[in-house]
Amino acid sequence: MLATLLAVAGTLLGALVSGLLQHHLARAARAEAQAVQHRTAQLDAVTDLADALSAHRRAMWAVFDATLTGADPGRVTELRDESHRTRATVTAPAVRIRLLIADQAVRDAATTAITATYAIREATDPTHLDALRRAALMAHDHLVEEAARHLTP
Repeated sequence: MLATLLAVAGTLLGALVSGLLQHHLARAARAEAQAVQHRTAQLDAVTDLADALSAHRRAMWAVFDATLTGADPGRVTELRDESHRTRATVTAPAVRIRLLIADQAVRDAATTAITATYAIREATDPTHLDALRRAALMAHDHLVEEAARHLTP
């Protein structure tokens, strides 16, 4: 009788330990999947912002190059409309970075890249336009480097 009770208790204890291990492994797998999903969302936010800033920087340069070189007013209007469209694409990934990335260096680099890109509209002549474009490119590259530093496993 004692042997039977010990066998049943051993079986129950084994089932309990097995269940606890399975629960722990499932929870660890969920946590790892969530971490991968979060990292992917962070990478997407940075990539989308970098892409949007590149498009907006190109559009801003085209508008001000056309304006400063005396292009046809209709062409300038078309280019300005395009720059408004590209500017609108910056907002969503900028917000996602603020929501998903706690690293202050990445957040600051994103803000600097956005500000540098928007500063292109302050160009007063072609040389100034080129300098502002180069500053925006450098800020863009710095954002990518900071994000890479933060997001590299």
